[in-house]
Amino acid sequence: MDEKYNALFTPWKVGNVEVKNRIVQCSMGGTSLFGWLEPCHFDKEAAHFLLQRAQDGVGLILPGMQCVRDTMFGRWLYQNDRMFKELKPFMEEFHKTGAKLFIQLAGGFGRSMAVTPWMVAMLKNPTLGKLGKPVCDVSYCTASASATPNRWAEDVKSRPFTVEELHEMIDAFGKTAKKLRDAGVDGVEIHAVHEGYNIDQFTIANMNYRTDEYGGSFENRYRLPCEIVKSIKAQAGEDFPVSLRYSVVSKMKGWGQGIVPGEEEFVPEFGRDMAESEKAVKLLQDAGYDMLNCDNGTYDSWYWAHPPQYMPDNCNLKDVEHIKNFCTIPVVCAGRMDPVVAAEEIAAGKLDAVAIARQNLCDPDWITKIREGRHEEIRPCIRCHNGCFNFAKYKGTANIQSLEDSLHLGRCALNPPTMQHNRYKIVPTKAPKKVAIIGAGIGGMECALVLKKRGHIPTVFEKTDKVGGLFLTASAMSFKENDKELIKWYEREVKKAGIDIRFNSETNDLGVLRGYDEIIVATGAVPRKMAMPNFEKCLTFTELLRDKVPVGDKIVFFGGGQSACEAAYEMVLQGKHPLIVEYARDLVPAQNVCLANASFLREMLVFKKVPIYLESSIAQIKENTIVIRSKDGKTVTEVEYDNIVNGIGFVPAPVGEKAKNVHRVGDCVAIGNLRTAIWRAWDVCMKI
Repeated sequence: MDEKYNALFTPWKVGNVEVKNRIVQCSMGGTSLFGWLEPCHFDKEAAHFLLQRAQDGVGLILPGMQCVRDTMFGRWLYQNDRMFKELKPFMEEFHKTGAKLFIQLAGGFGRSMAVTPWMVAMLKNPTLGKLGKPVCDVSYCTASASATPNRWAEDVKSRPFTVEELHEMIDAFGKTAKKLRDAGVDGVEIHAVHEGYNIDQFTIANMNYRTDEYGGSFENRYRLPCEIVKSIKAQAGEDFPVSLRYSVVSKMKGWGQGIVPGEEEFVPEFGRDMAESEKAVKLLQDAGYDMLNCDNGTYDSWYWAHPPQYMPDNCNLKDVEHIKNFCTIPVVCAGRMDPVVAAEEIAAGKLDAVAIARQNLCDPDWITKIREGRHEEIRPCIRCHNGCFNFAKYKGTANIQSLEDSLHLGRCALNPPTMQHNRYKIVPTKAPKKVAIIGAGIGGMECALVLKKRGHIPTVFEKTDKVGGLFLTASAMSFKENDKELIKWYEREVKKAGIDIRFNSETNDLGVLRGYDEIIVATGAVPRKMAMPNFEKCLTFTELLRDKVPVGDKIVFFGGGQSACEAAYEMVLQGKHPLIVEYARDLVPAQNVCLANASFLREMLVFKKVPIYLESSIAQIKENTIVIRSKDGKTVTEVEYDNIVNGIGFVPAPVGEKAKNVHRVGDCVAIGNLRTAIWRAWDVCMKI
């Protein structure tokens, strides 16, 4: 192992529990041992995943967050005796790895509850809410300190918790912790003063207008998390470790508005600022918490707590380092943490451990690979959120993500077996086949790797001299270093597997592939075109980003989807002046883009003063100007441009005819993202 990682593999303590190394797996939605939003139960899929992570070498594992009261049917967690009986033998097996496990408990979501349209209907219609209450009490699920607007549906407000409900919740934390300790769990973490969830909403002055003992003064606002830890210590034992998930600062400038990197000096903090945080950590430590597991942000500034690829590495480290000066309990930092930087911080005494979440989904063996000096073999997480946490919304919608995704988080776009190992698995074939794959994009390469692992003989035909396909364009931006690493990872993996890739081999006639038993078409997509005069003047993303054709200064993006917003941001970073025209009511109006990613792009482009024309279209392209018309036709604007970029989308570009032995994967089936390309590849290749 490279010496630069040494500090990561030293022991430390949380309370009286010794942890074998400084690597903490952060809690991720969907990886709870007790289910996610469905009725609590011992979740065998999560148990399989968590045991694997312990076997790979994670020191302290935090399963996904679990509310102490079920979202569906409203049962308290401690009332499910069968679940705790099933947990006990699992913990006995888990402890054979030498790892430790803390269960993360929460008091609910409050205004951060990602309400869907049917939930909004129940909140707005008392009759519907009453009818649905026995199954899902949405009013309770969204209850908060005060009547504050929901993050996902701004025209819906939370109802305030009663004092009696709070006392019942506090007692439930203690009772649950006692049963967890009896089942062999090493400690608990309270998702309390973090990410703008329910308990955090009590601590933030601009979200708490109460006049009882849980509102008003600083001490009253933090009373709820303090009483929770005291309840746990009283019922589970003073020596039972309790970690606190903690957001150092909220990074908010208002309801539904975050503070993007670089903006901090220009706007005041709407949520918890650093001055209050310095006082809070001392109060919380004195109340009984044994560890602070830190990052920044709320759902209003979600890109700090769930950093997309646009955020800088180690984005929360500076603030977490600072807050360590105000307490004596261990402090852990999460948020795009670089293991090398983390090791340096730990060695210097500036940090006690590093919390890493999504890399554990993406590559189950990443710690082993570090220890064995095989760092280049680690599949890099690209922070896309397409499999692990893809709740989505844009202006005027609630959470529009599919119910299937909402109920099954914690999966991975790049690694389908994660949290679904019975659905996606490598089963060796008993009848090896020769398989031709047309296209060496991500979908084509994934097909080749899966087929090779199963024992088939894949051959890839690629019309260019490089692997990557359209992903070469997507990765060309300066903030897409992880995407570039992913392409290199594929290059190494297919080479190591001895897969035959035939470059500069364009194959449009599948008839020339008669010597193959099966054919997979992975030819991707091409830019959509419009039948309007001078549309041919528009550049493609490939010409702009990968080929880097000269574009001048004023660049118009015809369309405001994710690709266009990313490219516009790249132009801003290059010092150019982009402009975006989008027909919808918001930028990135898509179901498959996580709010953390989309809100960063929307807010950063505004911060960078990029002109944005929503509910508008380009009515005319002239020699040096474009005519922009609003959707209602009332507003017409003419602006100058140096170049226009086609951002209206893509269309599938399959080759050959469908046949019994011809399969299609990726964007040549339907336009999607890396998740759809990779998961479709497995769907096809597992059946061959």
